[in-house]
Amino acid sequence: MSLFPSLSDSRMVLGQRAAMLDPQAPNPSVEAILHAIIPYKFVDHSHADAVVAVTNTPKGEQYIKEIYGKDVLIVPYVMPGFVLARKVYEMTRDLDWKKCKGIVLLNHGLFTFADDARISYENHIHLVTIAENFIHRKKIKLAVGTVINCPYLQDLARMRQEVSKVLGGATIAYLKTDVKSVGFSNLPNINLVASRGTLTPDHVIRTKPKPVIVRKNVVDDVVCYSKNYKAYFDRNTDGKLKCLDLAPRWAVWPGRGLVTFGRSIEEARIVSDIVDHTIEAVQWAERLGGWKALSEKNIFGMEYWELEQAKLAKNFRPLALQGKVALVTGAASGIGKACVENLASSGAHVVAADIRKDITKIFTQGNVVGTVCDVTKDSDLQKAVEKTIRHFGGLDIVISNAGIFPPSETLAGMNSTTWEKSIKINLTAHQRLVKTAVPYLIYGMDPTMIIIGSKNVSAPGPGAGAYSVAKAGLTQLARIAALELASKGIRVNVVHPNQIFDTAIWTKEVLEKRAEHYGVSIEEYKKRNLLKVEITSRHVADLVCALAGSVFNKTTGAQIPIDGGNDRVI
Repeated sequence: MSLFPSLSDSRMVLGQRAAMLDPQAPNPSVEAILHAIIPYKFVDHSHADAVVAVTNTPKGEQYIKEIYGKDVLIVPYVMPGFVLARKVYEMTRDLDWKKCKGIVLLNHGLFTFADDARISYENHIHLVTIAENFIHRKKIKLAVGTVINCPYLQDLARMRQEVSKVLGGATIAYLKTDVKSVGFSNLPNINLVASRGTLTPDHVIRTKPKPVIVRKNVVDDVVCYSKNYKAYFDRNTDGKLKCLDLAPRWAVWPGRGLVTFGRSIEEARIVSDIVDHTIEAVQWAERLGGWKALSEKNIFGMEYWELEQAKLAKNFRPLALQGKVALVTGAASGIGKACVENLASSGAHVVAADIRKDITKIFTQGNVVGTVCDVTKDSDLQKAVEKTIRHFGGLDIVISNAGIFPPSETLAGMNSTTWEKSIKINLTAHQRLVKTAVPYLIYGMDPTMIIIGSKNVSAPGPGAGAYSVAKAGLTQLARIAALELASKGIRVNVVHPNQIFDTAIWTKEVLEKRAEHYGVSIEEYKKRNLLKVEITSRHVADLVCALAGSVFNKTTGAQIPIDGGNDRVI
């Protein structure tokens, strides 16, 4: 294939697939032709920071010759894929491969090769180390800054909201306040060095050509970035391309650090990893004569290269709550735990709060963070909300679920502690959560609060006064919250479950006694409703997630029972 004078991307891929022994295997690398040209069994390719940093300077080629002498072949930048393979083929027709230890692609990366995998790898490490030693001898000091322990979280939530709007869907904002990130953000020429392009062209599909520089008004800065990106597209398009979204993938926040964005925490962390390498390499290059990335046209060509876009398209399918951020109280068991699991499986990122100490170990998903929280303590609620913003950048969904079911006592014979504890946990704590969460919810994407009520609100029973009165007050609180928060775009709805038998209050002994009281089996007792169905925590969580999603995004102030049909409620 390298003998062809030209070859389109689509025909290259078809040609490679036609040569495959396994038709079900993924497409070969875009560099497969180049690998085939190199007359060795094993080929290693990297975008090593030191090598790329050196080549991204005005004297890049001169430095590479100084570092490696005649041991490497130096290839000027050309587009990866067939064009690069053809270029290398032309440059190596008369090459004595035995004397060549590697290939340096300017502004791109490094190749090494051998008939033994270990030798190829060790040669690669050796060449990278030589470049690193060259940089170290220059005694370049990286900028460091003071770590910010209490960043401006409301501004972060506003930034995330605006980026999400421009992107067209909820996104995660991953805050980086380590010393290197803060130091880079404080560089006196940050506007210039951060806006010159990517470390290597492959990064552009993850990071866009440049970050947004956030100054005084985060909203205005993101809007300005989107306009500039559209202008960049218009300058470089051939009229046949479709513009990608206009949102940045990372932000430089002078004095506060860096922020990376993604539709998932995994995506945001991938960008974060790239940024970590970029900010070091940029500073090295600046001290080596100036950071000089590829031209805008070359970066654009890579960003809109169909084979690069295909990498992203095949790996991402947004879920119903993709990129949303939720806080769930009472999350260690029962309805709360089911809500966390359902939200997480629907693409949301969740902070699971509970008074149990093991809440930090219950969930293993990467998009769930556990935090110990006593909902009766204002300081704990504040920490839980702030932890949500720190980890994921904002807050869209609050599931106010934490509660207790006090022992059965009549009103006349009730212990005052029973009453006060129920009111404190089942009512007052929810009001405190509303107060703590709303300053961040107002910057959420389709923000909503879902409060877990009870069938006892409309159909109370004797002996459950402490519980029923608190839940009735909670329902009234939710109704008022719906009235007060609608103008801020926050929806508030209530779910009224009944007889959810996989929760902690329904022990085997309690079930046996209740079934015996009604003269039925345990299984029959579990289906004592009009529809004759058993309701589980998972069913409640399904309803909660539906209320949090787009189907109910025009609904607020609603009270929805999930009880299989209760004649007393109806």
